[in-house]
Amino acid sequence: MKNFLALLYARNREFIRDKGSLSWSIIFPLILIFGLSFALSNDRYLYKVGVLGNPDAAQQMLRDIPHLDLVQYQDKSAALHRLGRHQLDLLIDAGGTPHYWINTQSRKAYFLEQTLQAQLPGKLTRMTVEGQEVGYVAWVIPGILSMSLMFSCLYGVGYVIVRYRDSGVLKRYQATPVTSLEFLGAQAASRLLISVSTLAIVFAGSYLLLDFPVKGSWLLLLLVTALGALSMISLSLVCAARIDSLEFMNGLLNIISWPMMMLSGLWFSLDEAPAIVQQISLLMPLTHLVNAARTIMLDGGGIMAVTSELLVLSLMSVVLMAIAARVFRWQKK
Repeated sequence: MKNFLALLYARNREFIRDKGSLSWSIIFPLILIFGLSFALSNDRYLYKVGVLGNPDAAQQMLRDIPHLDLVQYQDKSAALHRLGRHQLDLLIDAGGTPHYWINTQSRKAYFLEQTLQAQLPGKLTRMTVEGQEVGYVAWVIPGILSMSLMFSCLYGVGYVIVRYRDSGVLKRYQATPVTSLEFLGAQAASRLLISVSTLAIVFAGSYLLLDFPVKGSWLLLLLVTALGALSMISLSLVCAARIDSLEFMNGLLNIISWPMMMLSGLWFSLDEAPAIVQQISLLMPLTHLVNAARTIMLDGGGIMAVTSELLVLSLMSVVLMAIAARVFRWQKK
């Protein structure tokens, strides 16, 4: 424990002394959040319609209504959930007795329904849901914060360890009683403390200025953030366990981070993505972090609502940390 605490203290002091890294870890996500809130303040111009059942029948039924973006859903509850958030303007089931749902609190749904009834008078049964609108900015903010955490964790620990190995620092540590698990544990704990602390500052600042919704428990959100950070720190440690080239490490982290940004549902919903893409996204810790954060912040979900995400992030952290400790190498080849 003494070795662990000494390493933890040393790494924290090293980061705090690096004023550039400390400042950028706070300024970058703030710039991104405020830039998006300004650029994406306008509503989308298309009507988005969810389709249950036979998509061909729905497309044929709605062929005379312009400006529709049809999205097929297999899960009725998920589609109704999005309708309640105003992420769908209308949900239609063309199978059996055709019927549709609208959100009675949606302005766009009102005008779309008038067109629908004019085109298909008396052919569809009307059903309703209620729910307040969740704008794109509010929807994407949990993803931006999660992305900021991902970059902080991946580059803040793995890149540092490779630099230590390249400069011979790890070779000196090998001559001490410190074990690989103690060293990696101290690096992980330091980065976890730093990443969560800086993210908390960014979160508090953007929350006070933008007033985005946080309907669920703040403590549960902190738990999800910590587990998400730990899983990505563990992933970075696996990458850094044997690499001794800074250039190769930088390329590897880019290969890992960019697909996670594109396939985690951070910027856009994966409802329209192929099934294989949705399955691949479930292998990424960022996907589970973003989903859990949105469930807590936008839906007010409790611990039962994010249990699966918590279990997956915990399992990823344990398995990846064990692999990193097992294959860790102190010296360069």
